[in-house]
Amino acid sequence: MPRYDPSTFPPFAVTVDLVVLTVRRHALCALVVRRGESPFQGRWALPGGFVRADEDLGAAAARELGEETGLCAHDPTAPAVGNGAHLEQLATYGDPGRDPRMRVVSVAHLALAPDLPAPRAGGDANSARWASVGDLLGPGGGFVRDDEQAAPLAFDHARILEDGVERARSKIEYSSLATAFCPPEFTVGELRRVYEAVWGVVLDPRNFHRKVTGTPGFLVPSGGTTTRQGGRPAQLFRAGAATVLNPPMLRPEV
Repeated sequence: MPRYDPSTFPPFAVTVDLVVLTVRRHALCALVVRRGESPFQGRWALPGGFVRADEDLGAAAARELGEETGLCAHDPTAPAVGNGAHLEQLATYGDPGRDPRMRVVSVAHLALAPDLPAPRAGGDANSARWASVGDLLGPGGGFVRDDEQAAPLAFDHARILEDGVERARSKIEYSSLATAFCPPEFTVGELRRVYEAVWGVVLDPRNFHRKVTGTPGFLVPSGGTTTRQGGRPAQLFRAGAATVLNPPMLRPEV
């Protein structure tokens, strides 16, 4: 290889940002952290961090996911683990002015998991919490607490969050990804509430039940029942082997 001088190229850094989505209290929620350092000190942001010199992108995203949530990135080829989460690359963001410190390119990742506990803050974040996507992307400018003024998410994280939410909304139409929001065994009603939370709609229970149980390979009866929803015992299912839904679960027009 011909010799070259690296100093002739402008320096820049690479980060990973995480759109971590879960369903809590029947609402689609995202993990946000309050920045403890400049830039945007005190503002809410998506979790993430700089890629280390010895890491590839997937390893950096999995590390940040573990540090921020305690979750492991789920390998679909391996047996499921209790603290596993679906993790996939979302998009790359490289606007020259997106970070005031220097040129920073971010490779965003989307993570999905069932109802998650209260998060813990780490790194340069001095607090972390779940916030509804509606609040984060609403016209008021972003998530706030009672003692705060509304402000957009730091950096270009509102755009990244929008892209992550739309990825989740579109993928549950034609893939079995909605089951990533569910525990290993779940009822059709619990799965329906995932679709309702992600899409922001109300679905007819009978039509939904007929569609999901009639889609080949989508759901497999586990052989058990539960009364955790109250009322009569409901049949439990687990995710089937299908990764592509045929026919798809088309999103209602709103």
